[in-house]
Amino acid sequence: MPIDPVCGMELSPSDAVSTVQHGRTTYYFCSEECQQRFEEQPTIYTE
Repeated sequence: MPIDPVCGMELSPSDAVSTVQHGRTTYYFCSEECQQRFEEQPTIYTE
């Protein structure tokens, strides 16, 4: 199961509020807030 890289919540792809493609990886988010935080500074969450 994917994990929201911002808050650490485990969620199924069908439950994700949104996704972002970064590099070759698709990231799944539990909320728009988590997605926005990721998009502002993706390297914080992908290293």
